[in-house]
Amino acid sequence: MNNLALIGVMDTCQSILPLLRVVRKGIFPIIQIGIPILLIILGTLDLAKAVISSDDKEVKAATGRLTKRMIYAAVIFFMTTIVALVMNIVAAGGSEGAASGQDVEGWQSCWNQAA
Repeated sequence: MNNLALIGVMDTCQSILPLLRVVRKGIFPIIQIGIPILLIILGTLDLAKAVISSDDKEVKAATGRLTKRMIYAAVIFFMTTIVALVMNIVAAGGSEGAASGQDVEGWQSCWNQAA
Protein backbone atom coordinates (compact mmCIF):
# COMPACT_ATOMS: atom_id res chain seq x y z
CA MET A 1 0.00 0.00 0.00
CA ASN A 2 2.87 2.37 0.75
CA ASN A 3 4.30 1.87 -2.73
CA LEU A 4 0.95 2.82 -4.22
CA ALA A 5 0.94 6.05 -2.23
CA LEU A 6 4.45 6.87 -3.45
CA ILE A 7 3.44 6.15 -7.05
CA GLY A 8 0.41 8.44 -6.64
CA VAL A 9 2.61 11.22 -5.31
CA MET A 10 5.09 10.87 -8.16
CA ASP A 11 2.27 10.91 -10.75
CA THR A 12 0.92 14.07 -9.19
CA CYS A 13 4.44 15.46 -9.06
CA GLN A 14 4.90 15.03 -12.79
CA SER A 15 1.66 16.88 -13.46
CA ILE A 16 2.49 19.89 -11.26
CA LEU A 17 6.25 19.99 -11.92
CA PRO A 18 5.99 22.87 -14.45
CA LEU A 19 4.09 24.95 -11.89
CA LEU A 20 6.65 24.18 -9.19
CA ARG A 21 9.44 25.23 -11.57
CA VAL A 22 7.71 28.57 -12.19
CA VAL A 23 7.43 29.12 -8.45
CA ARG A 24 11.03 28.11 -7.64
CA LYS A 25 12.74 29.76 -10.62
CA GLY A 26 10.39 32.67 -11.31
CA ILE A 27 8.38 33.84 -8.34
CA PHE A 28 10.88 33.13 -5.55
CA PRO A 29 13.72 35.11 -7.19
CA ILE A 30 11.42 38.07 -7.80
CA ILE A 31 10.35 38.05 -4.17
CA GLN A 32 13.83 37.37 -2.85
CA ILE A 33 15.75 39.87 -5.00
CA GLY A 34 13.32 42.32 -6.58
CA ILE A 35 11.31 43.43 -3.56
CA PRO A 36 14.34 44.16 -1.32
CA ILE A 37 15.99 46.17 -4.11
CA LEU A 38 12.76 48.13 -4.60
CA LEU A 39 12.46 48.83 -0.86
CA ILE A 40 16.04 50.08 -0.62
CA ILE A 41 15.67 52.28 -3.72
CA LEU A 42 12.45 53.83 -2.40
CA GLY A 43 14.04 54.45 1.00
CA THR A 44 17.06 56.06 -0.63
CA LEU A 45 14.85 58.32 -2.74
CA ASP A 46 12.94 59.41 0.39
CA LEU A 47 16.21 60.17 2.14
CA ALA A 48 17.53 62.09 -0.88
CA LYS A 49 14.36 64.23 -0.98
CA ALA A 50 14.71 64.96 2.72
CA VAL A 51 18.38 65.92 2.38
CA ILE A 52 17.60 68.22 -0.56
CA SER A 53 14.85 69.91 1.46
CA SER A 54 17.43 70.67 4.21
CA ASP A 55 14.90 70.02 6.97
CA ASP A 56 16.58 68.27 9.90
CA LYS A 57 13.31 66.85 11.17
CA GLU A 58 12.50 65.40 7.74
CA VAL A 59 16.02 63.97 7.37
CA LYS A 60 15.68 62.22 10.73
CA ALA A 61 12.27 60.79 9.76
CA ALA A 62 13.57 59.66 6.36
CA THR A 63 16.57 57.98 7.99
CA GLY A 64 14.21 56.05 10.25
CA ARG A 65 12.07 55.00 7.28
CA LEU A 66 15.18 53.90 5.35
CA THR A 67 16.35 51.83 8.32
CA LYS A 68 12.94 50.13 8.61
CA ARG A 69 12.85 49.44 4.87
CA MET A 70 16.33 47.90 4.99
CA ILE A 71 15.21 45.61 7.83
CA TYR A 72 12.10 44.65 5.86
CA ALA A 73 14.29 44.00 2.80
CA ALA A 74 16.55 41.67 4.81
CA VAL A 75 13.55 39.79 6.21
CA ILE A 76 12.02 39.38 2.75
CA PHE A 77 15.39 38.30 1.30
CA PHE A 78 15.69 35.49 3.83
CA MET A 79 11.98 34.61 3.87
CA THR A 80 12.20 32.02 1.07
CA THR A 81 15.16 30.39 2.82
CA ILE A 82 13.28 30.32 6.11
CA VAL A 83 10.19 28.82 4.44
CA ALA A 84 12.29 26.13 2.73
CA LEU A 85 14.03 25.33 6.02
CA VAL A 86 10.73 25.04 7.89
CA MET A 87 9.31 22.81 5.16
CA ASN A 88 12.36 20.52 5.37
CA ILE A 89 12.02 20.32 9.15
CA VAL A 90 8.32 19.47 8.82
CA ALA A 91 9.11 16.89 6.15
CA ALA A 92 11.80 15.31 8.34
CA GLY A 93 9.39 15.15 11.26
CA GLY A 94 6.62 13.69 9.12
CA SER A 95 8.86 11.03 7.58
CA GLU A 96 9.03 9.15 10.88
CA GLY A 97 5.51 7.75 10.42
CA ALA A 98 5.28 4.49 8.51
CA ALA A 99 2.53 5.33 6.03
CA SER A 100 3.15 9.04 5.63
CA GLY A 101 6.95 8.76 5.47
CA GLN A 102 7.11 7.75 1.83
CA ASP A 103 4.45 10.29 0.96
CA VAL A 104 6.47 13.11 2.52
CA GLU A 105 9.69 11.91 0.92
CA GLY A 106 7.90 11.82 -2.43
CA TRP A 107 6.73 15.41 -2.12
CA GLN A 108 10.15 16.52 -0.90
CA SER A 109 11.83 14.90 -3.90
CA CYS A 110 9.20 16.53 -6.15
CA TRP A 111 10.03 19.95 -4.68
CA ASN A 112 13.74 19.26 -5.17
CA GLN A 113 13.19 18.20 -8.81
CA ALA A 114 11.72 21.61 -9.55
CA ALA A 115 14.99 23.33 -8.66
